[in-house]
Amino acid sequence: MSLALDYSGFKTLLLAAALPPAPMLLLAAWGGWRLKRGRRWGGWMLGLALALAWLSATEAAGELLSRATGAPAALSRAQVDALQGRRDGAVLVLGGGAHRHLPEYDAGAPKRLTAERLAYGVWLARHTGWPLAFAGGIGWTAMELSQPEAEIVARVAAEDYGLPLRWAESRSRDTRENAANSLPMLAAAGVKQVLLVTDDGHMRRAVRAFERMAGPLGIGIVPAPVGLRDDALTRFDDWCPSAEGFARVRNIVYETLAWWAGR
Repeated sequence: MSLALDYSGFKTLLLAAALPPAPMLLLAAWGGWRLKRGRRWGGWMLGLALALAWLSATEAAGELLSRATGAPAALSRAQVDALQGRRDGAVLVLGGGAHRHLPEYDAGAPKRLTAERLAYGVWLARHTGWPLAFAGGIGWTAMELSQPEAEIVARVAAEDYGLPLRWAESRSRDTRENAANSLPMLAAAGVKQVLLVTDDGHMRRAVRAFERMAGPLGIGIVPAPVGLRDDALTRFDDWCPSAEGFARVRNIVYETLAWWAGR
């Protein structure tokens, strides 16, 4: 078995144990076991696990985590409009996963995060007049993917949005390789400023990786996050479990673990 496969399998197992709802389920099982043995604090552990499981699937928890990790503010319309007329910029969308094949399309398709990032990247490209780039190959844990993500997105951008990619970087396996492989390509084309498009949870890690590479190349990085909320704390349903809330919390927890790991 190759090193890549070993790393991929280990990472998949580690993530399965670290991401919600696994920690809450483990805490609940431990609390239930302690409670059965007559330990009063086992009940408190069980209650805490259930409360955390509830919160981990809410938009409110996702919003609080996003703010705690320092997600940058969204670009204003005035900031976007101010970029019009410049000829040395590019919009770079980072990949967030792809489906190898969907029966309804009879082809590969972007996963939800990638689709959201691509839609915003296309919007920025059209409003600034800047060319569109995409970075994403086959990630470490994307064992089911046989076609690089950039190739799938290139087809979707051209066919569905009518905006072909100017650059498609398809060899990278993670965020650091996104930066290492795409920025020299953009610099060679004369790009001096990059609108970096990814979701709010991933942006902190992406900016760290890209700014390390961009400085020596003379490229400025402007964060262009997607997936932000105006307010996800004040309505009753913000505190109720939802598929969107669970996905956002899971993504931000994943990105925080990756930040700590230096990936």
